[in-house]
Amino acid sequence: MSTTVADYVHVVCAHCGAENRIDGSRLGEKPKCGRCGEALLPGTPVVLNDRSYDHFVAHTQLPVLIDFWAPWCGPCRSMAPQFESAAAALQGEVILAKVNTEEAQVVAANAGIRAIPTMLLLRGGRELDRTSGVMEARALVAWVRKQSGAA
Repeated sequence: MSTTVADYVHVVCAHCGAENRIDGSRLGEKPKCGRCGEALLPGTPVVLNDRSYDHFVAHTQLPVLIDFWAPWCGPCRSMAPQFESAAAALQGEVILAKVNTEEAQVVAANAGIRAIPTMLLLRGGRELDRTSGVMEARALVAWVRKQSGAA
């Protein structure tokens, strides 16, 4: 069976900002950026900021789950290992990213973040859903899969 253009998924590299086209059947094979060689779907959260956020979420076709957090926030620190576990479980299906609201105030304001931790689930730059508060990894994975239609 041949691969068609529709079988490809566009993913922005969180490290260099390059847009990469990946064969959808190879998402589980740990694809790397064609420009910088970094993992595109690392199975760990990537870091986004005011400079990288808009381009990343608008041009990545996979769902993107953003954790808005701050270093001084106790619940955010409790959420961090759960978010890491969810990133590993969702590798190849959803990209998980973290946005430090202290450093990315423009993004946080534009996203309407009023409480942290808050998770936004996006696809193609459009918000699918959001939730606030600490969640166990298993519950977070189930929520993401239900909301995004991921496997």
